[in-house]
Amino acid sequence: MTGLLSLSRAPVRFAIGLAAPVLLLLWWQWQATAHISTFAPPGAVGQAAAALIRDGTLLNDMLATLGRAFGGLFIGAPLGVATGVAMGIWRPLDRLLGPLLHGLRQVPMIGWLPLIGLWFGVGEGTELIVVSMSAFFPAMLNSHAGVAQVERRYEEVGRIYGFGTVQRIRFILLPAAMPLVLTGLTQSLAFAWIATIGTEILTGAGSGLGVTMQLAQTQQRLDIMLVTIAATALLGFVINHLFLRLRRRLLRWQPSSL
Repeated sequence: MTGLLSLSRAPVRFAIGLAAPVLLLLWWQWQATAHISTFAPPGAVGQAAAALIRDGTLLNDMLATLGRAFGGLFIGAPLGVATGVAMGIWRPLDRLLGPLLHGLRQVPMIGWLPLIGLWFGVGEGTELIVVSMSAFFPAMLNSHAGVAQVERRYEEVGRIYGFGTVQRIRFILLPAAMPLVLTGLTQSLAFAWIATIGTEILTGAGSGLGVTMQLAQTQQRLDIMLVTIAATALLGFVINHLFLRLRRRLLRWQPSSL
């Protein structure tokens, strides 16, 4: 019965979700046709999108941006999880690295771009480093908090069973800390995506949605800018939605995640 009610409400929820985009499009069309603002009309934006799709520019930009974002994520996030877990387990390491890492994370990731660019030049390597750093800190902070907050009774069970360090990490600490670890990975994904677009706009190196966005600004092509902004928003939404679904599946044993 509950499943039938959920299915019957799905069209209603979908219609409600469409209300805001439809109203936005109507307002946008009115602004453009009344010449109240410099908005490009939806028709012009649609034509620009079709042209970018036909010549392959939009697909190439999306693939380039996705490659940078996930490249940095796959480097920074695992390092962040490993560092956070290690700091949560070994207090001397936490005392040694904690002040340094907490100090470094106060600097916005884009703020590191001039220095890293000076060291490594403006290019793919610099962008990858900045994106990796953006993914590192959320994963590190949440993993550290997850391990540090594991209840002592779980640790005592491990001692009773004679668990060594590796077994304690594998069977007690990581499962107990998994909700916060996955929260950190969700944040790492968001920060990596933001850093990717930001570095592409600032460096203008290679191809990517941010590069095309910045080029469209210099050419005063508002239609292309809106296409790239829409593509950025759509990709970010889809990636975040897929990761949240994966997170719910991994934490399906948790009543709070249902």
